[in-house]
Amino acid sequence: MSDKDTIDLQALKINGVYRSNANDDLMLRVKLPAGVLSALQARTISELAAEFAGGRLHLTTRGNVELHGLRGEQLPVIFRRLHGVGLTTRGACGGAVRAVACSTDGGNFDRIQLLVERLHRHFTGNPHFEGLPKKFKLAVENGYEGARHLCQDLTLVYLGREGERELCDLWVAGGLGRQPQEAFLLANRVPLERLLSLVEGVVRVYMQHAPAGKRLKHLLAEIGEQEFRALLAKETAGSAPLPLASPLEDQLGVAIAPGTQGWIELPVSAGELAAEDLNRAAVIANENGDGYLAISREQNLLVSLGADVDESALRNALSQASLLPEEPFLRCRACPGNHECPKGLIPTRDQVRQLENALGPQGKKLCWAVSGCPNGCSQPQLADYAIVGVRKATEKQEARYDLLHRDGEGFGQPLRTGLSEAELLEVLRGIG
Repeated sequence: MSDKDTIDLQALKINGVYRSNANDDLMLRVKLPAGVLSALQARTISELAAEFAGGRLHLTTRGNVELHGLRGEQLPVIFRRLHGVGLTTRGACGGAVRAVACSTDGGNFDRIQLLVERLHRHFTGNPHFEGLPKKFKLAVENGYEGARHLCQDLTLVYLGREGERELCDLWVAGGLGRQPQEAFLLANRVPLERLLSLVEGVVRVYMQHAPAGKRLKHLLAEIGEQEFRALLAKETAGSAPLPLASPLEDQLGVAIAPGTQGWIELPVSAGELAAEDLNRAAVIANENGDGYLAISREQNLLVSLGADVDESALRNALSQASLLPEEPFLRCRACPGNHECPKGLIPTRDQVRQLENALGPQGKKLCWAVSGCPNGCSQPQLADYAIVGVRKATEKQEARYDLLHRDGEGFGQPLRTGLSEAELLEVLRGIG
């Protein structure tokens, strides 16, 4: 008997479970606010990957962890062990507010993580904000570099302090995929105590007015910015300020938050990480660091440099464990592609290896992305250059690729389309 005969996979989507293929293999996504996890949580995930997911796991561009190749009968023990260390998958898939992504560089991480944690706790498992028309992506950014504020359903851009106030800009209705749409500025210089009511209001307008299966950007295209603002004003009328920080966080946040002194970045090719490597990094983070790790927006593993961490000793331990290479590495995001995703048209990990071989020194200094299909989970429009699979190879036809290029402050645009693999490699050699 297959899993589909005993498990309602559609109902499990809200708990982070997707069906991967016709054999009823499953993917489970763990929802990590700000991409941060403790050493104990990392070791638990690595143990589950070793036992049930072939010893591999996938790091996503939004700071989550995916286990692939699971079976339905394994889910109870997996959920039990995740919950035992404070991890959740609720809302990691399906029509919910997804994991709150965020910047991990540029300072202010204690304040940014405060926002992320409060939003994560407020929306995760909250029945008033589940059953959305489609997914709702939320992020907190530390400034405007990289145009990441343009690609989310809602982004808070942290501006820092002005006297006694902390301020953010709010951008809404962005999205990538087959129909990229840059977000627009909804409100600027908003005090922190006004943020939660505004974020709630945006989600409520989306829930009440968007057609099923449509993102917020589609609703804006239908009703326009003026009508959207009018609906939002009705939703937020009379809302009271809500403090986001406690005295503990205000006075001791820098001392207790991970990553406040920066991070040590461990490269992970195409986001595919061996369970044993995650386990070794977690052990070292616990013994030589402050006991925390994170997943970067570039799908690399980060080890926290919190207060009082001896950075040289931590780097030495990571180097001795062969986790921290001496040579520069190619920065290339990638989705699982047709290795594990039913929508994937190309083998993304193979394509990343080809990219590494084709590029010269100059090309390897750039930011890259490889997307298995036009849905763009690897955020190809935000890379310097990106390869997007647009046609699957079969016995009767060869695979085809689009090449995107970003030059400026907005999204990347198609540079060449419908390339064969040979044509793509020729263009890549010319770039680097």
